[in-house]
Amino acid sequence: MPTEPMARPLPRAARRSSSLVRAAAALALACTAALPGIAARAQGVAAWPGKPVRIVVPFAPGGSTDILARAMVPELTRAFGQPFIVDNRAGAGGSVGSEIVAKAPGDGYTLLMGTVGTHGINRALYAKLPYDPVKDFAPITLVAAVSNVMVMSADRAKSLGVHSVQDFIRVARARPGKMNMASSGNGTSSHLAGELFKSMTGTFMLHLPYRGSSPALADLLAGNVDVMFDNLPSSMAQIRAGRLSALAVTSAERASALPDVPTVEQVGGPALKGYEASAWFGLLAPAGTPPEIVDRIRQEVARSLATPAMKERLTALGAIPGGNTPAEFARHIDAEHRKWAQVVQASGARVD
Repeated sequence: MPTEPMARPLPRAARRSSSLVRAAAALALACTAALPGIAARAQGVAAWPGKPVRIVVPFAPGGSTDILARAMVPELTRAFGQPFIVDNRAGAGGSVGSEIVAKAPGDGYTLLMGTVGTHGINRALYAKLPYDPVKDFAPITLVAAVSNVMVMSADRAKSLGVHSVQDFIRVARARPGKMNMASSGNGTSSHLAGELFKSMTGTFMLHLPYRGSSPALADLLAGNVDVMFDNLPSSMAQIRAGRLSALAVTSAERASALPDVPTVEQVGGPALKGYEASAWFGLLAPAGTPPEIVDRIRQEVARSLATPAMKERLTALGAIPGGNTPAEFARHIDAEHRKWAQVVQASGARVD
């Protein structure tokens, strides 16, 4: 009785060809399935912004971060045809507002006005942060760099006989534990500038963190606080009005907005040789924000910062305009973290 011939296995070349055909078919199917998502993303990027954009300022209204963010709003609103709105979310040295943006969708509708504190200092100072300053954000551009300024209320300085940095050091050493220092919050540049001053001069001052520069300055002017190392933009008006006494700026060079005020290093004597503590502010988006949107924002910020009107405004505030690329800003953030981590370690400052 004849039997059915046994099926012979396909030659190796044929099997390989069959596998390639199946793989190609699977890839084609996957690409076809992904096309609607890719098209939707491209359409979303092209249509951005189709609604108002929120800029989270992680400090109270009236401080330097708030002032600089609001300076950008009219230009961005004009450029993109949608309102850019400042949303102040103060607390925990900028960590509250930073966490909000870190957890927001990466769609270009929520941005952060970050600072040297939120992205350069906090990860060295805080035992635990609710956000990762690197992994959770897409840097856009540096907006401005500013000096801090060592200020006292004019009345307080007069009552203590303080007319210079050396006078302040003398008084602080004579009153151990009785002097206090305000800051715009734990981990801010105003905090670390003071900590660096304390560690280099061997003085002790009680640190009083506030929810931003504005409330801290209010207590400083009222005589409830002895000194503050504030960002220059938020103190400038009170210095010019004569209500605040500017003892020195904390930058390596004098600030063009206050050319008669020396640097801490210039007048601090041997103990303060090499002292420098400046601040910076920049825009960041949540991680995953399309690079096309990041670049569009960066281009408009850089364009506005280069206009004569904006340059004049920032210079009057004691700020140096930024406008660098996202990659350059990312490298700047990394360098600042390494620098301030050393300052935090040397000062012994720590927030649990």
